[in-house]
Amino acid sequence: MTKKYLLLAVLFQFTMALTAQKAPQAKVAQGTLEGKTLPSGVQSYLGIPYAQPPVNELRWVAPQPPKGWKGVRKATVFGNYPMQKNVFGDMIFRAPKMSEDCLYLNVWTPAKKPTEKLPVLVYFYGGGFVAGDGSENRYDGESLATRGIVTVTLNYRLGIFGFFSHPELTKESPNQSSGNYGLLDQNAALLWVKKNIAAFGGDPDRITIAGESAGSISVSAHMVSPLSKNLIAGAIGQSGAMINPTYEAILLSDGEAVGDRVFAKSGITSIAEMRKVTAEKLLEIGSDPFIDFKPRAVVDGYFLPNLPSAIFAVGEQAKVPLLVGWTSAEMPYTAFMQGQFPSPENYKKVVKERFGDKSDELLSLYPGNTVGEVVASATALASDTFIVYSTWKWADDHRKYAPVFAYNFSKPRPPMKPEWKDSKVGLAGGITKDANKKDGEKKDAKKEDKKMPDALVGAAHASDIEYVLGNLMTNPVYAWTPEDIKVSENAQTYFSNFIKTGNPNEKGLPDWPVSIPGNDLLLMDINTELKLLKNHYTKRYIFLENYYNSKK
Repeated sequence: MTKKYLLLAVLFQFTMALTAQKAPQAKVAQGTLEGKTLPSGVQSYLGIPYAQPPVNELRWVAPQPPKGWKGVRKATVFGNYPMQKNVFGDMIFRAPKMSEDCLYLNVWTPAKKPTEKLPVLVYFYGGGFVAGDGSENRYDGESLATRGIVTVTLNYRLGIFGFFSHPELTKESPNQSSGNYGLLDQNAALLWVKKNIAAFGGDPDRITIAGESAGSISVSAHMVSPLSKNLIAGAIGQSGAMINPTYEAILLSDGEAVGDRVFAKSGITSIAEMRKVTAEKLLEIGSDPFIDFKPRAVVDGYFLPNLPSAIFAVGEQAKVPLLVGWTSAEMPYTAFMQGQFPSPENYKKVVKERFGDKSDELLSLYPGNTVGEVVASATALASDTFIVYSTWKWADDHRKYAPVFAYNFSKPRPPMKPEWKDSKVGLAGGITKDANKKDGEKKDAKKEDKKMPDALVGAAHASDIEYVLGNLMTNPVYAWTPEDIKVSENAQTYFSNFIKTGNPNEKGLPDWPVSIPGNDLLLMDINTELKLLKNHYTKRYIFLENYYNSKK
């Protein structure tokens, strides 16, 4: 080989090496993005603005279309996380900082070219509409992307930034509405995905929305919203629906009354003045127990034309396949028992205080004649009245109009690693290092010699997220086992199949049938052993439904 050809060969190899290392790019409506290729081969694009920063005059305004840029925008760092207090100890963000400027989304794609038309998942985080961020490890989209799904996470406004209503805001709005800004953010992200996801190899006509807790509640709201329901091909709800008693929407007039109360208690007299308040001070106002602001969606005639429960009842929601369920211990028994020892006497006393003349009927459905029975029933009661009933009601109404695949996630997390042995698990999986007292433990004066049973019996609220999204190893607290990995693999397979086809089933896994209206829900029990269950607790949910209706 001559020196000339040897030089050409070296140059060719050098060029190929540079090409192999070249960062991936995607051209969206605003301009060109440059992401990065992960070791798995998945490409990630982080911190993409899907709306203008909701600051200054855009505070409490529906999200505005994002501005474009010239040249190539680096998309290798997460966008800012929304304004929030440190509510849940297990929320660890990879975003650089907290800011009111937070409307960014992230894309993970396995596509090598834009023409692949892969199914798309858009995931809304949980956190009670007061906390959360799309950069959390447990929501990372790489694992699902390796299964052929373009996966999107996003940030949306929280707390008083995302759910503040006031007569002045309603009057200035072109839609004569106020509040719902966090949900409108999610809708704007969906619209952005619909418009731009083909640039990442995604199919804009195969978008499934999903979420857990407040994210699941959001999914139920988008299914009934005229702004969103035509954008989606499927829906996944993990624990929660916007149905009483779980974060049910309120009337716009009631939301505006809350806004008036915030003004009165904070000493602020106008929206113009409130828009000049710093984000940090506004966060304090919205978190002040004296002011007592609680984020709620409102029936504004724009995003929500009616209560979601009323829309699902008459079949006016998006008639798309729904995969929906809950964990086996959404809340510990201690939440219902208010820290008292779970004796039959204490249990009946708490039931009487809460349910009055309905107590005998309730006790026939949630019996408590032994300590063990009390622990089981109080766990069920705490879970049902927190989030299970609303999720069941969502599934029960929707299956009259479209396929519903329901599940019960019952795999408890394994023990914590030794370095976390003095920690306790709180609501939404929050971890707190505290060796002094077990979660919710409070000694009963008459039972001081009794040891409180373990607070958690089953799979905790939010514990399913890492399993179904394939992110167990991103959580350093627990000593994950091969059994946990197997559960995660099976759950991912079911969920991935649903995202791709609207049906979770696959040869080699137990058949997961559609739930037929009029019968008990069929539940796929997701645990080390997968098995189909009949939900025999329908009478409990009907009791709760009648009880809640009687309180209206």
